[in-house]
Amino acid sequence: MNNLSLGLKADEYQPLSPKNLQEMDQAVRKILCQTGFEVHSQRAKKIYQRAGAKVSGEMVYLTNSLIDKALKSAPSQVTLYSRNGDYDLELSDNQVHFGTGGTVLNVLDVDSGEKRKVKSKDLNNITRLVDYLSNIHFYVIPVYPEECSDNNIDINRFYSALNNTRKHIMGGIYSSQGIEEVIDLGAKIAGGKQKLRDKPFISFITCVMSPLKLDRIYTDFLLQIAREGLPVAIPAEPLAGGTGPVTLAGNIVLMAAESLAGVVLTQLANPGSPVLLASTASAMDLKQAAYITGEVEMGLMHAGMAKFAQYYELPFYATAGMSDSKIPDVQAGYEKAMTAMLTGLAGANFIHDAAGLLEFCTTVAYEQYVIDDEIIGMVMRAVKGIEVNEETIAREVIDRVGPGEHFLADEHTLNYMRQEYYQPKLSDRLRREKWEEEGGLSARERAREKAKNILSRHETEYLEQSIKEYAQNNYGHKLLI
Repeated sequence: MNNLSLGLKADEYQPLSPKNLQEMDQAVRKILCQTGFEVHSQRAKKIYQRAGAKVSGEMVYLTNSLIDKALKSAPSQVTLYSRNGDYDLELSDNQVHFGTGGTVLNVLDVDSGEKRKVKSKDLNNITRLVDYLSNIHFYVIPVYPEECSDNNIDINRFYSALNNTRKHIMGGIYSSQGIEEVIDLGAKIAGGKQKLRDKPFISFITCVMSPLKLDRIYTDFLLQIAREGLPVAIPAEPLAGGTGPVTLAGNIVLMAAESLAGVVLTQLANPGSPVLLASTASAMDLKQAAYITGEVEMGLMHAGMAKFAQYYELPFYATAGMSDSKIPDVQAGYEKAMTAMLTGLAGANFIHDAAGLLEFCTTVAYEQYVIDDEIIGMVMRAVKGIEVNEETIAREVIDRVGPGEHFLADEHTLNYMRQEYYQPKLSDRLRREKWEEEGGLSARERAREKAKNILSRHETEYLEQSIKEYAQNNYGHKLLI
């Protein structure tokens, strides 16, 4: 299931100039060194203080030398591996990958289309669906089944993911014990902790509280993961106009400062540990004082942040492809495509939340994953750009065909017609009469039928029996999947 669109490079869209980046970097450094940020983890404060940061109560103030040392220590390239090698993600420079995201509680039922609570069967089925959809490059575990609680959710979510996809798996976590269990299971599959570190097929998400606050729980999680040497993303989520400045440049500066505070901490705890500069920033609809996700400015913010990450030479975990629509409709299509396109063309490395999500990141829909797979395929074609060489310029072909003739039967057309154009798997290009003859289905209806078809025939069960037995023996009292 090798995907030729994986990791394409993008360098055409430049939302920020070099001068802009320098000015914004200066602002980030002043925030971290002069404004300071709250840290509520005692362990983290001790680490910062031992390294030379100023600590006063809950406040921490970095130095430019600490920031520079961390930027030098943090890997500029992080590889997130897949189980079969077909979906290994090389995160560096402007290489682009799209995948899922969210930790949502609701799903649109694949049969009725009605909204209901997520169940464990949905977790399995969504994973299987994403495993099949070739334009979705990685799997951030997107749902929280209602049967689970915080003391068993981590092992259940990761166990389901490991059993049902070979793509790279990333997830948020809810307990220190859960982190230990997930890493233990991953190490068992890999053949030991060192082998898991060498080729990590799982990774984790922690978070920073905006504005400028590292809370105790997630900061301790961050340290636990960093000391294991496994990849971790540290997203900040300032909402422009609410928990962040209303201006796009100001919100980018704040989220860069917040995530960079976490990057510095990982490098102080374990120099060289793989880490992703990260953001889930969005905005508030100030008319309603409500969180929104479908605004074009989200795409602009994450495109700008992608350039910031490239300026710092850090891999970047971005957010795009979300929608405020409640169902898979026209609004969902244009909102998702707009932000995905902007963020992809800017060269963000790991663009999560780009498949399946609706309704302010509170609901997923099976058919939306199928639709978003199509959107991502088109975006990746745009990221690929226009190839210019002697063959594609086709001067000799034009000369050969000549005036007044056609190119349909020419060998050049046959050679390039598939590789030059994205081949849609869902979009309808039939004439109206043929479309009506075949049922006159909307894109949502076609996508729902395709999702059902995939789930009826795509078999996964990737975990070996010995691994399943190990999981049952060690975590059987917690497993609900």
